[in-house]
Amino acid sequence: MTESRRPSRGNRGGPRDNADRNTGNQNGKRPNTRPRQAKRPDGAGVDKPRTAARDVLRAVRERDSYANLVLPALLRERGIDGRDAALATELTYGACRAQGLLDAVISAGAGRPVDEIDGPLLDVLRLGAYQLLRTRIGSHAAVATSVDLVRTEFGSGRAGFVNAVLRRVAEKSEDEWVAQLAPDADRDKIGYLAFRYAHPVWIAQAFADALGADAAELEQVLAADDARPAVHLVARPGEISAEELALITGGEEGPYSPYAVHLDGGDPGQLEPVREGLAAVQDEGSQLVALALARATLNGPDGGRWLDLCAGPGGKAALLGALAAIEGARVDAVEPAAHRADLVRKTTRGLPVDVHVADGRDPGLQPGFDRILVDAPCTGLGALRRRPEARWRRKPSDVAELVALQRELLASAISLVRPGGVVLYSTCSPHLSETAAVVADAVRRHGVEALDTREFVPGVPTLGAGPGVQLWPHRHGTDAMFMAALRKPE
Repeated sequence: MTESRRPSRGNRGGPRDNADRNTGNQNGKRPNTRPRQAKRPDGAGVDKPRTAARDVLRAVRERDSYANLVLPALLRERGIDGRDAALATELTYGACRAQGLLDAVISAGAGRPVDEIDGPLLDVLRLGAYQLLRTRIGSHAAVATSVDLVRTEFGSGRAGFVNAVLRRVAEKSEDEWVAQLAPDADRDKIGYLAFRYAHPVWIAQAFADALGADAAELEQVLAADDARPAVHLVARPGEISAEELALITGGEEGPYSPYAVHLDGGDPGQLEPVREGLAAVQDEGSQLVALALARATLNGPDGGRWLDLCAGPGGKAALLGALAAIEGARVDAVEPAAHRADLVRKTTRGLPVDVHVADGRDPGLQPGFDRILVDAPCTGLGALRRRPEARWRRKPSDVAELVALQRELLASAISLVRPGGVVLYSTCSPHLSETAAVVADAVRRHGVEALDTREFVPGVPTLGAGPGVQLWPHRHGTDAMFMAALRKPE
C-alpha cells in the first residue's frame, strides 16, 4: 500500500512540503533519542481532543508506544473527559487502525510516498484524513483543525502543505478512494479486502487460512476487526456477580462467560468496581480460556495445584485465582520479567496465587500440577481491534521465532503436569502456525491426548469441528482466541 521511495523530489504534481530539507525523513524510528515534544494547545483554534490524539499518534510512531496505554493516562493528566474524551479516543484508535488505508490516500493526495513526509506532519495528516473519510465531522472542520495543529507548532509553511493534501483527500469519499487505489477485487480478492478494511495482506491471508472451509467469511472477519470494539469487564468470582456489575456500570451481561459484562465505551478505569478490585477489563474470549481450564476433565481427583505458566500481566491469573479460591485450589503464576511479575502480584492481591519470576521453559517448579495454562506469547493477530497499531508493526517473519517459543513452553507444561492432568494451550492469534500446528506437534512429540475443547465452553455456538476452539470477533464478539486442551496419559 506504500509506494517505494523515489530518488528525487522533483515535480510530481502534488503539493510541496516546505519542511526543512536538512531534517530528513522523520517517519522512521529514531532509536536512543527523545521524541520532539509537541507544544501545548494554547493557540486559538487548537482543541484538546485533537491535540491529545495527535500526541498519542506521535508517541506510537516515535517510541513504539501502545495507544491503549498512552491515551487513558494522557486524558486523565490533561483533564479531558466526557464528549471530548470520546472524540479523542475515536480519532486516536481510528487513525491507528486505518493507518494503511490512510497512508495510501495521503500518498495519492501528496503525490509522494508517506515515508518522504516528515513524521510530525504525517501524524496530523493521518488524523485529518481519518476525520474526512471515516467520521461525520465536516470537511471544513477536519481540515481547519488539522492545519491549526501544524501552524501552532511549525508555522504557516508546513500548515499550507497539510492544507493542500487534506483538501485533495476531501475530494473523494472513502469508497471512491478504495475504488481508485485498491487491488482489483476480481483478480485479488484478499488484497482488495485487506485494503478495504485496513489490514496488511499477509494478516488477511492468515485469517483466510484459519477460516479454512469458511473462508467466505473473510470480509466479515476483517470488517469486525476494523470496527470499534466494546469494552469487556470481568466480575471477580466470589466478590460480585455479572448481574450486579451490569447494574452498577450500566452495561449488559456477556452471552458466554458467567462473569462477563459489555460496555459501549468509556474509561473503565474510572468505574468504582474496577477501582475497588471487584472487576477488571478482560475480553470475554480471555475469560473463556481461564474457564475452560477450570472445567477441563481430569483423570483422577483435582489435587488443587494449578499453574499459569505465562502469567503477565495477570488478567487470566486473577480469574484463575478467584476460581481456585472457590475450589480450594492454589495457583502458581510464572512471569520472566520482574516488572510484569509485579503487575501479576498487584492484579492477584488477596487471591491464592504465588508469583514466581522465572522462565516458563524452565521455571524450577516441582512437577505434579493438575491444571496448567499456557497462554503463550504470540503475534496477537486475534486482538488487533484492541491494539490497532499492532497490525502495522507485526511482520510475517515474527511468526517463526514465536512458534519456537510456543513449542518450548508447551513442552515445559507437559513435563510439569501430572499424569491425567490437563494443559490448556491458548493464543490470541488464529494463525495456523501458532495454533493447530503447535498442538499437532505436541501430540506427536509428547503423546498427549487432544480433548474436545468445545465441551469446556458450553453455550458458545459455531465452534467448528474441534477438537480445538477458535473464537472470532464476527461470530462471537470476542477477540480471536484459540484454545486446545491436552491431557497427559496415565
